[in-house]
Amino acid sequence: MSDFDPEKFEDKYVHYFNELQRAYKNAFNRLNERYDSELIHTIDQQILNESEPFYEGDGEFRVELPDDPVDRIQGVVVADEKVAEMLDVYVDEIETELRRVFGFESADEE
Repeated sequence: MSDFDPEKFEDKYVHYFNELQRAYKNAFNRLNERYDSELIHTIDQQILNESEPFYEGDGEFRVELPDDPVDRIQGVVVADEKVAEMLDVYVDEIETELRRVFGFESADEE
């Protein structure tokens, strides 16, 4: 983990690219083990590839999704409600992983 600097997070892809990649990968791996791997992979590739993490302050992160994220899903037969539910779980997991990677939360906290 690097020392986190909120001002550097403004230019996150320069200063924290590896940490961001690790947080997204950890979330993917965790959910891929627990849920429908085809749906997790599809959400990862068709929605989260255009998501944007933001630091909100006080150790909290927010992941902003592209417009109409559920409508982006193609190639998988699943109800929109299921996609939306799984997307919420996935985003929560990414935000948790961001807190962990940047040292705001330990792996024991859930």
